[in-house]
Amino acid sequence: MGELRFLLDTHTLLWWMFDDGRLSETAREILTDPANEILVSSASAWEIATKHRLGRLHGVEPLIVDMVAWVRRAGFSELSVRIPHAQKAGSWPQTHRDPFDRMLAAQGTLEDVPLMTRDPAFEVFGISVVW
Repeated sequence: MGELRFLLDTHTLLWWMFDDGRLSETAREILTDPANEILVSSASAWEIATKHRLGRLHGVEPLIVDMVAWVRRAGFSELSVRIPHAQKAGSWPQTHRDPFDRMLAAQGTLEDVPLMTRDPAFEVFGISVVW
């Protein structure tokens, strides 16, 4: 089987980076398989920085200082937000209000990659998820 691609939800990225026990066994297997391409959305960097600034996310200071280096050391690839992603996220008729979730769902759809998440909120988008 060839390389598979996966997009990380922000909590999945954080749980991997900080070795959190809530990460599923399936997620760990996928993340440690060198044949897989793991994508980290620039929207996750935005979400982490925003939630940290608002005091809703603690202990992530080392990641915020140099997220690019953390992502590279993990062997992951950045997925930039592009205009088609933004258009899809903004125009989807779903009532889901979280802009970060909307962007990740749009990117997963347009890039044709499953989103690695345990968040049931993504069900409203009808996207492919893995956990």
